[in-house]
Amino acid sequence: MLRLLRDLMKGSGSSQARLDQVVDLIAQDIVAEVCSIYLLRSGDVLELFATKGLKPAAVHKTRMRINQGLVGLIAAQARSVALADAQSHPNFAYFPETGEEVYQSLMGVPIMRGGRVLGVLVVQNRIQRNYTEEEVEALETVAMVLAEMLTGDRLLDASAGTSGTPGGDMPARLSGIVLNEGIAIGTAVPHQRGIVITQVVAEDPEAELVRLDGALGEMRDALDIMFARSEVARAGEHREVLETYRMFADDRGWLRRMHDAVHGGLTAEAAVQKIQNETRARMIAIKDPYLRARLADLDDLGNRLLHHLLGLEAKREENLPQDMVLIASDLGPAELLDYDQSRLRAVVLEHSAPTSHVAIVARALQIPMIGRCPGIGTEAREGDRVIVDGETGQVLLRPSGAVLAGFAESIVAKERQRQAFRAVRGLPSVSRDGAAVSLLINAGLMIDLPHLQDGGVEGIGLYRTEVPFMIRDSFPDVSTQTEIYSRILDAAAGKPVVFRTLDVGGDKVLPYWRGDGEANPAMGWRAIRIGLDRPALLRRQLRALLHAAAGRSLSVMFPMVSDVAEFEAAKALLQREIERERAFGDRLPAEIRVGAMLEVPALALQLTQLLPRCDFVSLGTNDLVQFLFAADRGNPRLARRYDVLSPAVLTFIHRIASQAAEQGVPLTACGEMAGHPLEAMALIGCGLRRLSMAPQAVDQVKTMLRGLDVASLQGFINQLLTLPDHSIREQLRSYASDHDVTI
Repeated sequence: MLRLLRDLMKGSGSSQARLDQVVDLIAQDIVAEVCSIYLLRSGDVLELFATKGLKPAAVHKTRMRINQGLVGLIAAQARSVALADAQSHPNFAYFPETGEEVYQSLMGVPIMRGGRVLGVLVVQNRIQRNYTEEEVEALETVAMVLAEMLTGDRLLDASAGTSGTPGGDMPARLSGIVLNEGIAIGTAVPHQRGIVITQVVAEDPEAELVRLDGALGEMRDALDIMFARSEVARAGEHREVLETYRMFADDRGWLRRMHDAVHGGLTAEAAVQKIQNETRARMIAIKDPYLRARLADLDDLGNRLLHHLLGLEAKREENLPQDMVLIASDLGPAELLDYDQSRLRAVVLEHSAPTSHVAIVARALQIPMIGRCPGIGTEAREGDRVIVDGETGQVLLRPSGAVLAGFAESIVAKERQRQAFRAVRGLPSVSRDGAAVSLLINAGLMIDLPHLQDGGVEGIGLYRTEVPFMIRDSFPDVSTQTEIYSRILDAAAGKPVVFRTLDVGGDKVLPYWRGDGEANPAMGWRAIRIGLDRPALLRRQLRALLHAAAGRSLSVMFPMVSDVAEFEAAKALLQREIERERAFGDRLPAEIRVGAMLEVPALALQLTQLLPRCDFVSLGTNDLVQFLFAADRGNPRLARRYDVLSPAVLTFIHRIASQAAEQGVPLTACGEMAGHPLEAMALIGCGLRRLSMAPQAVDQVKTMLRGLDVASLQGFINQLLTLPDHSIREQLRSYASDHDVTI
């Protein structure tokens, strides 16, 4: 059948006539009363283009939306369906003009190319037929061959398979999430993989296997050379993610499936593309964000392999602009390294996540990156001027001259401001009236640690231990964790580091952790709740921390503590590990300090009982504020419903700071509030003297602090706390302006 399809592809005649022959051929070969082809048109509409068995009058008349009926379900999920009793399926929809009511069983597969659904291929039978896995796989192979035929045919015009038309010459503003901060202006360069497969059916399967294995060897060698030459591949998590990526190239399951496809009659390159389509369809259905992020790595490898098979040359850098803004659906980490870093200004991706491998490499290269930006692939055209605002997550396409000039001026002003901020690095973190404030950084990866050497950074106020866990494919054992924590302490060179124990659950999912779905995960089974319910996990982490800090100071903080009893239970697990180390005669840390992260408001009502039992407390303002307002901070509809600079929030923080000061317990603010000069000013006015923030915020906050009279500010804020206002933000801005405080 594959050979006959190939001959049809090369044959003459109209597109419609050839499609009619295709459905007739497939129906005969699979022994089905019906074979139909539905193609995706503009507006996400599936249209019946050819059929053998249904009423001919329905062709080009029957249309359905994505997810409408079984055909729409197959297109929406990009997954095959085989049903012995199709009419009992909840998604079954009856279209009377087709005459399909007499057919009981249905098998349908998506027609895909390059990750894009072009349509759906369906067969039906009158009897309740149980289609086998082999039959489903055979139809998937036919659909792939059909996709190549359709792609090269005028039958699929430019509007097919899209959900609309690009924005023309009009300016457009798109939103995404910030994967790496920074502002850039440049020229749009769509990431083109440049792959066109012309030969799908193999003449000599054994020769194709030799080609496939040869290309695999070439690809592995090329990757090894690339990583050996790249500075970013030599240290830290970026080295580890590239090593993990490289391991995919040796995955036996991936190789076996490609070999099986060649044995099934496909050329080497068609086999690679078939496995890519199957993997993509399977992984798109996975809800786990980490596992879905790995799809970019697998796509990258598959496309590299196709380049080697087809003998395609690498991109010619001289044809690319000097100020590239790379636009892509997604990228693998090695694909980012393919581009000349001196020309690359920013990257915008339709998908990707903060823990994706490409995001970690972008942070190591200090390239602004925005992800989860829907529509960027269709809206952005090659050569468009693009503004990437890596502070707000906005992408501006084809901006006006005035907007471009404004952003260009803003970039220059920000650089001048950065230079001014850098001037305070060697100066003490002291206010004008002599109040000392400790400035620390939040960290989660080795790439954050060079900032410890910046003048005035006193240590790490929050090390997020879960981040290294999230970029791995399995739970690290004690020795692996010990190595990670040892490297952190070595890099700190004696400066204090507060290790927060594993804070997963909610929006932080481990690839090897399968929790149950929750209606409200932010307030669900996460952080210390998991640690206490699965004490073996927490004890292993505590053991690794004790090993890493042998002979040095160790600070451990437990997250999401709801009451004193939870804190005492976590401390008891730590004490058991300490006793275990003593029993084995292992060297213990010279000092062990234990603290709690105050994120749950209930814990604040037990401060009298908590403070004598802990060595320090940290305010997790991100969760604390959303719990105070019962408002999801990630919900855009609620973004303006509350302000962290409301009298309610600041009164709450002021009371906590007062109690901690009375008991002599250090209190640190670790959330986003601490990293914004205006919010940091408010925290200082509420009594905070320790702030931990993103590394890039330290200079700004120190500049603000050195212009501040803390005693005057405290008196001013005490008056504002009595107001019934929604926010006191504007009053604080006016205070800063009136007192020459740089915010």
